[in-house]
Amino acid sequence: MYTYKRTIEMGYDETVAKVREALKNEGFGVLTEIDIKQTLKTKLNVDFEDHIILGACNPPFAYKALIAERDIGVLLPCNVSVYRQDGKTVVSAILPTVQLGKVGNPELIPIAEEIEKLLKRAVDAVAEE
Repeated sequence: MYTYKRTIEMGYDETVAKVREALKNEGFGVLTEIDIKQTLKTKLNVDFEDHIILGACNPPFAYKALIAERDIGVLLPCNVSVYRQDGKTVVSAILPTVQLGKVGNPELIPIAEEIEKLLKRAVDAVAEE
């Protein structure tokens, strides 16, 4: 298991907006955005359901992680996906404890736990609306 996900009882566009708001409320900014549906259509001319990847960053925690492990930048930012599947909207966030746990630096564990708590709270906030 490497993600925390919830099925949301609202449409795709509304869910994406709520995810952005929930991330902001937890101290995250969205640094990157990849529209998977559009990218696959443009690059491969294939149709795919709505799917976006938001690269979220919480600057104080990113700074702490970079101080503890300079190469950690290759594992940042924290990705959160919103997608449609089988007529439902899903929000899926990376589990930082799994991602950063791969590094083997014990200084990263408490940082990853705090980030994970915030990401889960953001996902839950969207699911509870």
